[in-house]
Parts: sequence; structure tokens; C-alpha cells
Amino acid sequence: MRRVTLAAALAAALTGIAACAPSVPGQSGSPSSAEQGAPASADRLTIGTTADVVNYNPLVGNSRTDSWVTSLMYPHLMQMDEAGKRTPYLATEWSYAEDGKSATVKLRDDMKWSDGKPVSADDVVFAVTAVQKEKFGVVAGLITALDEAEAVSPTEVRFKLSRPDGTFLDNVGFWLPIVPKHVFEKAPSVQKFANDKDWVSAGPYKLTKVERGQRYIMDRVDDFGPGQPTVKQVVFRVFPDVNTEVLALRNGEIDMIGNVLPPATAAELKNDAQIKLQEIPSLGWAHLQYNTKRKPLDDVRVRQALAHAVDYEAIRNIALKGFAKSSNSSVLTPTLPDYADPSSKEYAFDPEQSKKLLAEAGQTNLKLGMIYDQADPNIARWAPMVRDAAKKAGITIELQGLERNTYLDKTTKRDFDIYAGSWAVMDNPPANLGLAFKSGGFINYAQVADPKLDDLIDKAQRALTVEEARTPIQEAARIIHDQVYDNVLYVETFNIAYSAKWTGFKPMPSELLSILNPLSLASAKPAG
Repeated sequence: MRRVTLAAALAAALTGIAACAPSVPGQSGSPSSAEQGAPASADRLTIGTTADVVNYNPLVGNSRTDSWVTSLMYPHLMQMDEAGKRTPYLATEWSYAEDGKSATVKLRDDMKWSDGKPVSADDVVFAVTAVQKEKFGVVAGLITALDEAEAVSPTEVRFKLSRPDGTFLDNVGFWLPIVPKHVFEKAPSVQKFANDKDWVSAGPYKLTKVERGQRYIMDRVDDFGPGQPTVKQVVFRVFPDVNTEVLALRNGEIDMIGNVLPPATAAELKNDAQIKLQEIPSLGWAHLQYNTKRKPLDDVRVRQALAHAVDYEAIRNIALKGFAKSSNSSVLTPTLPDYADPSSKEYAFDPEQSKKLLAEAGQTNLKLGMIYDQADPNIARWAPMVRDAAKKAGITIELQGLERNTYLDKTTKRDFDIYAGSWAVMDNPPANLGLAFKSGGFINYAQVADPKLDDLIDKAQRALTVEEARTPIQEAARIIHDQVYDNVLYVETFNIAYSAKWTGFKPMPSELLSILNPLSLASAKPAG
């Protein structure tokens, strides 16, 4: 889910001859000068990507291109606005019962599958029940309170819950793609259903042609319930790397680069009048986590010493080229203003304070290892900065840049002193903090076991409104901050590049939604 590394020769490549960029399959050469200067056409919007579709089953696929293509084919109950709040899509309204033990969702009645059958409550029940029974995908871990889903009518679904869970509707509404029951139920296993041909879909666009390794063509659905898109056709073109995507955008071969630009590339393109950069806030954060089950990292003073031994501003300004914001060392980031805690303060880079804390903990000549994914371009830049800053506090950090699968294996086994990484999407604090910091949490890599923290997260999850959840989740975040169960370095500001000939995009937070979300592509149009 991270960005592709830029080659060292990017600066030279950007000024190289245009003919180096690959052309659209079926055409020869690059666009002529006249084509490059021609206005955009509502006939086609072409988007560059660096990956093919791996899985056409939206309940399983999780690569960038999988998500972009299938999100235009299969509706979710809800979408998201720029502040991370859920907005109606297939669902028109939703609510909890007073006791929190059930939830109801009402659906619009004007969406149809491409074979003419209506999108109904039966499809919603089928999708959530399949995930619940087969226990696969991110949704399975977010709907543990679900007992049973039932279709009350063709346009109403009732979810019976085993306990009050104020995160349930947000989670199922945003994360669960709705699939056609009458197609997917024929498969012995929904999880194993390839769904790689004869697609029956219900989005603003339908997939009509696949040329693997080259392009994916999607045509407009003219009778789409939420509103007919302006652009007739969306094409995803596959490129080997960001370099060739940039050249293709400058040449007029594509209209947008779908994947997030590395910070250095964004800085390079910032002043190009032919290209616009759309800044998108991350829904996650970059961080360091310390293994609390390993001595001396089980001592909060040692973790606080490590927090004071990081030069946060230098990382944001140098490694991220300024495309990052402080989260005030809090797991409640500014991207979600309903939860963010303005009282939280970032740990100061203070090597002398680090030395003092280490002395109090009886630690001298502290030596620790730090694992990170060597293919992640951002972390590869700032990992040495973490090491060098720690030296000033008398701490030796041995960098362990690993191949991704090895890195993930060590992370899953909690086999590290310090873990350097990033969360991609943390969109619901009560739910996400439960996964990351509750005792036994699925992604509790730091192995936190704090009964008071568990109780606060439980209380926030039982709350049925943001207002009820805010106080306990902010208190939980303060514990995470003070105990340094997570050391948040920054919230990245992503950049999506597109031709200045286009307008109308609707940005949403996270690199997956960005301006490639269904609402955005459906509203895109030629500028002027």
C-alpha cells in the first residue's frame, strides 16, 4: 500500500525526451503537439497506475488498483467526506436502537445491478453474512458484535448485535462492498470466488475490457441511481513506475496519476502550470513502536527517553519535504477533528532529557534494533535520521531494513525491539485503538496490556455517538501518549497529480480514496 520508489535519475528523466513514455496500447508513438494542447474531452479520463488488478472480488481484493476498479463497480452503504464523516450512498439513513443491541439501515430504491435486478437488502445481508461466516478480510475483524443480519424489507436491513457497539455501523457502512447475492451465492466459497469475468455490477462505471499489464476500460452507467457521471469512459493504464507515469502525464497521454506521488516528485511538480496537485490528508500515521514485553522497553522511562531522542521536525521537513503534519504525538490525528485532542503535545527532541530518563531507569549504553520495510521510500529516508538523532542521546540503534515479507513476519510475531512503520487507514478511533492497543488486539504489535486502557476503549466502543465516545477515547489516547505505547511521528499529506485540463474532483482522506473515489470520478469534468 506504500508508494513506489523513485529511481535516482528522476530529475534527469523529467527533462528527457517525451518519446520515452509508453503509448496507449493500440496506438503508436506519443501524442502530437496539437493533441497535447487540445482541451480535455468528456469522452475519456485516463488514469495511470503501477499495478494490475490482482482480485476482482471486492470482498477480498485489497491492492490499490483492485480497490479503485471494484469501488466503481460495487457500492458501499456509505462514503466519506473530507473530515472522515460517513455520508449516504447506498444507505440513505442509519441508526441504533436505544439499548444499542440492534442497528437499522435504510437503502435507496433506485440502484440496479447491470443485469437489471434491483440492489436490495438481501444483497447487503448476503455480503455481511458471508464475511461473518467465512471470517475473511478487514470487515471480519470489525463486525465481531454482529449476531445476525436480516432483510426487513427490500430497502431495510436490521443488524442484531451481541453487545452495544457504536463503531459497527461506521465500520460495516464504509468497509463492506455490497455484491449481488444472485451471482456470488453460486460459488461454494465467497472468499474463493474469482469474479474474473461476466461482471454483474452496480456502480457509476462497469468494467468492459481488460488488457492485463496494459489497461482496464470502464464505461459509464447511464441510469446510475445517484447520478449519471459526466465522463463516458474511465481507463486505468498500467505503467512500470512513477517515472513513466510522470512523463505520460506531462505528455498528455494520461489525465491523472492514481498512486500517491513520493514527496520528492510532488516537490518537483509543484510549480508545473500544466499539472495540479491535490493534497489529501492521510487517515493513518507513521510511527515507532517499542516492544513492551522486552526489557528494558517494559520501562516507561526508557520508552519516553526514546521518544525524546527523535527529531520529528527534521523528519517531516527533510524526509517528507514538508508534506507531513504533526499529530502532537497523539494517535488521534488532525484528520479526524471530531476526536482530535488539542491538549496533546508532541514529545520534544531533547537528547539531554533522554539521558536523564535513561539514568533514572539505570540504563547505560542502550543498544536496540529497529526493523523497517526497506522498500518503503519514506521510511528508508527517515530511518537513518532516527538512528543518528538517537546517538546524541547515547542510544545505539541498529537499523534492520528487511524485505517486505520478512518485515511482516517479524511484525506479526512481535520479533523486534523497535518497529518502524505506518498505518494506512485508521478511520474510527474507538474501533482502531481496540485493534492496535487493547490486550490481545489483532495489530497490537507493541504488546500493550493495560487494564485501564482496555476499559476506556471498551467504553468508547459501547458509546452510540461520537459525543459519548470522545471523552473516553481521548483519555485512552493520553495514556497511549504518556506511556509511549505508540510514538507518532507525523501524518502524511499525500499528493495526487492530474492535468490542469480537468476539474470537479471530490477529495476524500486516505491514499485509497483520494480523488479516485466513486463520487469524485463520477463528478469529474473537463475544465472550462
